[in-house]
Formats: sequence, C-alpha cells, structure tokens
Amino acid sequence: MAFSADIEHFIKDFVNDLVENNVAIFAGAGMSKSAGYVDWPSLLSDIADELGLKVDREHDLISLAQYHANDRGNTAGIVKKILQEFSEAAELTDNHKILASMPISTYWTTNYDSLIEDALKAAFKVVDVKHEVNQLANTRPKRDAVVYKMHGDVQHASDAVLTKHQYENYFRSHEAFITALSGDLVSKTFLFIGFSFTDPNLDYVLSRLNARTGNNLRQHYCFMKKESKSKDDDNEILKYKQRKQQLRVDDLKRYRIKALLLDEYSDIQLVLKEIEIRFKKRTIFISGSAEIYGEWDRSQAQTFIHNLSKSIIKSNFRIVNGFGWGVGSAVINGALEAIYESPEKFSEEQLVIRPFPQFETNGKKLPELWEEYRQRMISLAGISIFIFGNKNHEGKIINANGVRREFEIAFENGLVLIPVATTGYMSKEIYEEVINNAEKYYSKAPWIIQSLKAMSEPGIESEKIISIVMSVIKKLNS
Repeated sequence: MAFSADIEHFIKDFVNDLVENNVAIFAGAGMSKSAGYVDWPSLLSDIADELGLKVDREHDLISLAQYHANDRGNTAGIVKKILQEFSEAAELTDNHKILASMPISTYWTTNYDSLIEDALKAAFKVVDVKHEVNQLANTRPKRDAVVYKMHGDVQHASDAVLTKHQYENYFRSHEAFITALSGDLVSKTFLFIGFSFTDPNLDYVLSRLNARTGNNLRQHYCFMKKESKSKDDDNEILKYKQRKQQLRVDDLKRYRIKALLLDEYSDIQLVLKEIEIRFKKRTIFISGSAEIYGEWDRSQAQTFIHNLSKSIIKSNFRIVNGFGWGVGSAVINGALEAIYESPEKFSEEQLVIRPFPQFETNGKKLPELWEEYRQRMISLAGISIFIFGNKNHEGKIINANGVRREFEIAFENGLVLIPVATTGYMSKEIYEEVINNAEKYYSKAPWIIQSLKAMSEPGIESEKIISIVMSVIKKLNS
C-alpha cells in the first residue's frame, strides 16, 4: 500500500521514537470495539431505554449515565452492564498483537477490558496494570510495560468512572493519574488509536498542559477516518461533515496532536504493520554455527564475525543471536567492543543473546524447546544473516540442520535473508536455494540478488563482505 506523505513521515518518525523507547499508546473504545466489545452508545442503550430516552438522540452520554444513577439512587445498574459486556473473553485483534510485539512500555486507556494486557502477556511480556490510584506508587519487578486504566477495570467494576459526577471530581479523586499522564504527554510520543477526543478527562489534561507549556509539547498523533458519503447523504451533507472534520483536525493541533486521515479504519492495521516491519529491520539476526571454518582459518573467521558484529552495532542497529557454537562468542565480542568504545552512543540493549537450553524443562523435550527459542528469537528481527553452518555429528562434519531451520523460520516471518555463500556449508546451501528462487525470496527487493552474488565471488576479502552486508542493511532501512 502506498501511504500519503503525512503518514509516511509519521511512520519514519515513530520508528525512530520506538528505537529511543519514547513511545506511548492511548487506546480508546474503538480499539476494543474491533475485538467485539461494545462502545459507549451500545453500553448505555438499555440504560437509555429504562429512562425513556433513545441513545442515538443523546450526545452527552456521561450525563445520560448520571441520569440513570440519579433515577436509581446508585450506579449498580451500569456496573452490572459493564460486567455483562466486558467479562467475556474476546479474541485479540491484529492491532493488539502488532503493538504488543514492539518495545512499547507505556499504554493508557479509558477502556475497562483486559485486551491490552492480554496481548502483552501473549507476547511473553511482564505487565504492570494500574487501575487504582494507590497502585501508582508501586512498581512490578522486571516489568516490560505498564498499562494505565484511568477509568477502571472490569474486574473492579464498582470502582469504575462512569457518571458525570465522577468525571467532575476526577481531578481530585484521581489526581495522581492526571499527573502521570501529564508527565508522559511531555516526555513521550503518543499515538491515539480508537479515540474520539470527546472524553472530558483527557480534554482536562490536554487543555491544562496547553496552558502551561504552550508549543513545548512533543508531537503526538491520532488516526482518524476521512468523512465519506453515507447512503442517505447528499453532497451538501458530505461537505458539511468534511468541513466539521477539518475544524476538529485543526483544533487538535492546539494540543500538538496531528490527525492521520485514513480511508478506512482497517487501514490502521496496514500502518501499524508497516511500523513493525520497519522497526524490526533495525534488528539483525545472525544465524550460524561452526565446528570448522572450511577455507577460512579459525582466526580469520573469528575476526570476520567480530568485525561484522562491531559494524552492525556502530551503525546503530541491534543484534540477536542464539550463541551458536563457534560463532556466538565472536558475535558478542565484536558487539561489546563497539558498545564499550562509545558507551555514550551505543547500549548493551543493542545486543540480545539467547543461548539455547541444554536440559529438558517443564516436561518439554529439547527439540521442542529449541523450536520455541528459535521462533521467539527470530520474531524480534527483520533481517537475517547466515554464516558457516556446520556441526560435528558422530565424528563427521555435516551441514547444521539448526541453521536450516532458522532460515525457514526467518522466511516464514518475513525477514530479509542474507546468506554469505563464501563461508560455506549451510550458508552456501541457503545461498544457492535463494538465488535459484529469487522471485520467491526477493520479490520486494530484487536488487539484493546482485549483492549476494558479489559476496559469493571466490577470494573476496572479509572486509569487502562486511561492506556489502552493511550496504544492504542500510539500504533496507533507508
């Protein structure tokens, strides 16, 4: 899909913010609705009927909830409705899964459901959920992400923020949430998804931040569907809707929120997927193992691997490696040398090492554990380099089937494949396969073929190989 200039610019900036770990997501009802949960009009439909009103004629739904509480003397009816609608499990959407796969550590939501935390847990992340003020002072150990549920949680529905009275008192009853959100809005780039910008709490925070900081806020973004002609609309009605939307878009600029206009809500998934692809291309998976190094002597091979890893880190990319025999140590040494030479520029977080388990665990055989490790490890990356790939099997050197399996998983996950043929063994076998099936493996980047062939030239120097690999990586990330 070809994106508009605004969205293309957003994707590039957002990927850079992801790299710097400066991203936050604000999820509104629209994100949960796509998973099958109700939005506020649907939630309050029966409530309106009980009051003799029609929900489709009401625009102030918070007041509608207050009317019901006034009429019944409590909020029990709305609490019951929340429990009915949000207690049943819903299937995670692709948008939830894509977001959970990326290194986003801060989520804010006005939703009561558990979709965000469920998606993060499914991605093997430790989640710290905050739905009460007294939880803000505590930090869950080793957390990967924090989810701020500023209006409450379905499991504690009686404490949910529902009525106009609760909204009016929110800045006193939940002042700590407002303080935390204000701080994140200053320090992080927010992407608002499924949010209508009619929530009074968010309006309260944004308006006061605007008054305090003026134009010193970070740039934030939101997705918005372009107004289009409905079945009963004439041209005048369409023009009116488009004019009103433009006024809303312009008004959001006061809060440094840029609206990204899409033709359909389903386009959100396409944009998020493109962000995921581009971000993962900044992580390089190095696959390889070596009992022997063929035409390379051991020192020459180790130096090549060392310098390759060092070049990747110095170009500000990240490395993932499974500590393959005869390869892993040189990967680590090269990466760490680059990091420690310039610790102000590079970080140990650029090196992810996942040594394979050596003993059966939780009743799982080693082959099953290795498959799980490979799947998780490779899913972190967007580019895969294959070097050497042999092992000692009963005293005989054979091509490593583990490297072959990593090649298969990498292709299944959409990684760009860079086999270095001159290192021989399984890497050469992979090279021959991809060259003979170029349309299958490089349909989106056919130019890579020439680079792979250049690296396969007999007698090519290791420094030249590294230069070509880095050129391919940088072009893929341009």
